Amino acid sequence: MVWPLDEHNVATGLPLEGIRVLDFSRVLAGPLVGMILGDLGADVIKVEGPEGDPVRSLKPPVFGGVATYYLAVNRHKRNISADLRNAKTFAHISQLVAEADVVVENYLPSQVRALKIDELRLANPDCVWVSITPATSGSKLADQPSFDLLAQARSGLMGVTGTAEGDPTKVGSPLADVVTGLYGTIAALVGLVARLSDRPGRHFEAPLLESTMSALINQAQGYLATGVNPMRLGNDHPSIAPYGPVRSRDGLLLLAVGTDGQYARLVELLSDPELSSHEEWSVNDQRVVDREILTGELNRIFGAKSTDEWLTALEPSGVPHAPVLDVAGAFSQEVIVDGDFVSESDSSFGKLRTMGTPLLIDGKRPPVRQGPHQFGEDNTELLDS
Repeated sequence: MVWPLDEHNVATGLPLEGIRVLDFSRVLAGPLVGMILGDLGADVIKVEGPEGDPVRSLKPPVFGGVATYYLAVNRHKRNISADLRNAKTFAHISQLVAEADVVVENYLPSQVRALKIDELRLANPDCVWVSITPATSGSKLADQPSFDLLAQARSGLMGVTGTAEGDPTKVGSPLADVVTGLYGTIAALVGLVARLSDRPGRHFEAPLLESTMSALINQAQGYLATGVNPMRLGNDHPSIAPYGPVRSRDGLLLLAVGTDGQYARLVELLSDPELSSHEEWSVNDQRVVDREILTGELNRIFGAKSTDEWLTALEPSGVPHAPVLDVAGAFSQEVIVDGDFVSESDSSFGKLRTMGTPLLIDGKRPPVRQGPHQFGEDNTELLDS
């Protein structure tokens, strides 16, 4: 056997223990698939080309000499560097593929041909193969390099993000890559289940464009059903009100009043004669129609007190609400500080604070067993043996 399990992945009790995953992917969506499978106990080997994963150099910020972008999606993976154009290396990688349960890759069709990836697949026809692609295979976009930003632009996501009077804007995190990575992970898990009963499902494709479009959910379905093109509404919701920001004396807070019962509780809490007089707003449909007038009334009322005062008042009310936090504020919340979602673990780049999986298994969150590895760190063990 050329693929001994890493000691960190033995006797974990995790559901994917013993599953071998070969991750050829780069940047974010594909590596996220490998990392999630690793979080759940799989033994993952990341294979980088001679130039390395380009995400290593997407900096700042930097930790331990490498971009934190790379560190974000590459824990729970050993690392080898391999030139598939080298016949000896190609043969050794073929041996790893022969023992793999899952392979993840995001090669363009032209790269698949140049690197003879189809020959690698022949080494293990029963392996679950997950391809992350720019768009559905065979389409005009399938062989054009794509990134999260381009997918957000083409998918319509930017078209519903931002204010009506401003320009379309991207989401502040790489949502297209994340959604695609989650679909890729679903594909890998479905493929593993299909193998158990010898059902079809060995080659899956998670296209970046269509995966991102799937994230439009209600916005897309509204358009497809009615032909009405959704507008940019800033932080407001197209179908619910009040469902967005209100201005306090010193800032913003969010209300997410999703039902008429919650609105009634809000009106009772605020105890404002003018607001209470609008009996027509007891139903959501009318609140959506009168959104601007309603928002103006709420801004008038909430402007009398500070955000902290309102958060204190809203907490026992049953009215869904939240402060608007920056990243530092999010990680300073009691539920995060006192929990185990963030931990410090050993990595090849030093002691690294990192998020773990958000999943709980039977009430417990799997710990981070090992951090990301250096480029080619495991060549001696896995390629030179």
